[in-house]
Amino acid sequence: MIPWLFPDTPFPPVERALSSPNGLLAAGGDLSVGRLLDAYRHGIFPWFNEGEPILWWSPNPRMVLFPPEIKVSRSLRKALRNRRYEIRCDTAFRQVMEACAAPRPGQAGTWITPAMMEAYDRLHQAGYAHSVETWIDGELAGGLYGVSLGRAFFGESMFTRVRDASKIALVHLARQLERWGFGLIDCQMATPHLRSLGAREIARSDFTRRVAELVNYDGVTGKWRFDDGLAE
Repeated sequence: MIPWLFPDTPFPPVERALSSPNGLLAAGGDLSVGRLLDAYRHGIFPWFNEGEPILWWSPNPRMVLFPPEIKVSRSLRKALRNRRYEIRCDTAFRQVMEACAAPRPGQAGTWITPAMMEAYDRLHQAGYAHSVETWIDGELAGGLYGVSLGRAFFGESMFTRVRDASKIALVHLARQLERWGFGLIDCQMATPHLRSLGAREIARSDFTRRVAELVNYDGVTGKWRFDDGLAE
């Protein structure tokens, strides 16, 4: 049994999350900027389908990518050196979310509902949500978006229309965050794809301890701009 959140109900401790389904912590509440920021500060994120109540999760273990540990394969390194692409930040946030929400092979629907789009767009306007975009020949080819608090980045979703375009965006993100002194990129759920790029699982207790420290550092505010030459 999980608790129902009313507007003023705080999140329960993450240790109370269910083991099956892994990490389900609470339901209800809202997707206001304040509620979302409180969730991320405690290692919690929303994930639900259209027609369901808002569901809040904190899985154990937690998939994370430490920026210095990003893995770049030989073929990806070649793509990074090609320089046919341009990396932009925060120039097409809504487009990135819409692309992430588009139907994918083998998936019947998407958890990036219209309500989630509006909520994260508000986070973006408030300076907390960011997009990292790979542009090729003037077209949005791939990218990702997530939430930044202090020196922690909470990845939400990524997409690609051209081979390696989302990986290129992730490599640039990891290298820039390392340069800015960020401690981790939260990947939420474990996937073989993320593991191949260097992500690994850590205990939830370790994750929440790290996040509790990182979110208290001064972050990078305003529209993001990456340094040049980080993919070399």
